[in-house]
Amino acid sequence: MKFWTPKKFKGTAQLKKKVNPTRVPIEKKESVRWLDNPRQSIERLGQPERCIHIGDRESDIYELYCLTQELGAHFLVRACVDRLAGDGGHTIATEMEETSVKGVHYIDVRDDKGEMTKAALEIKLKRIAVLPPIGKQNRYLALDLTVIHASERGAPKGRKPIEWKLITDLPVRGRSEAIEKINWYAMRWKIEMFHKILKSGCRAEDSKLRTAERLANLMAVFCILSWRVLWLTMLNRTAPDASPKMALTDTEIALLDELISDVGNRRCRPGTLAYLTKLARLGGYLARAADPPPGNVVIWRGLSRLTDIELGAEIGAAGNVGN
Repeated sequence: MKFWTPKKFKGTAQLKKKVNPTRVPIEKKESVRWLDNPRQSIERLGQPERCIHIGDRESDIYELYCLTQELGAHFLVRACVDRLAGDGGHTIATEMEETSVKGVHYIDVRDDKGEMTKAALEIKLKRIAVLPPIGKQNRYLALDLTVIHASERGAPKGRKPIEWKLITDLPVRGRSEAIEKINWYAMRWKIEMFHKILKSGCRAEDSKLRTAERLANLMAVFCILSWRVLWLTMLNRTAPDASPKMALTDTEIALLDELISDVGNRRCRPGTLAYLTKLARLGGYLARAADPPPGNVVIWRGLSRLTDIELGAEIGAAGNVGN
């Protein structure tokens, strides 16, 4: 986890009004933090060739592409900028318009009303020579990158059509490898869920601590809590037959047994991790047959209530109540 403050980049916004943003050195912009990420992760994890840095449109930065290759790692980014390509007389979009569809990929999508629908994505892919911004062509070389476009066929009802434009330095040799990269990028959404728990569950932004050091310590604890909630939510879906002791202590399991009955509820199978449904029910989850798997909110509420109840049980067992 890295802490930073916008004060370090004070005046950058005014500078961008006078100078083309692409000509402002990245060291003077807040986006330099995107370059710190691969350096820090590789330093901690080692084996840069096994690291694939996945980012949304905010991380569509040419310097990031060059640095990642310089470090010996890889990247997969959702493109935001229609960059110059080939000989410089056209852009990536022009080349992709002339590229034929390599196949169709069908996915399940939940609309704004929570209903599941099928979406057909037309997949295009091409290896393209991508050029740096004009103002930085004296510092950076052109890169051979793979561009993947996944566009939804037809206009869906109740939501915007899916359109992902991904760019990567990894080789993509066909439809199956393109779908693999699309699935990798889809996993990035878990980062958004982590921050939702951090902000809405832990209410990190409401902290009133006076010093940066105290705030950093609090954020460190909140990050562990947020990770656990997200982990419990996903584990309940991916490994429901595992032992509940993988995620809960003996005390937590005993309390849940006492508080939530599993009679007549198929979702709460004793001796399995589907037992986490009891935790979600403590947080307000109804566990009806047609309900989707419990999400982060009910897991958060359940864990918060269980923690309070466990503390009360410990105090009561110690015989200190009323003394």
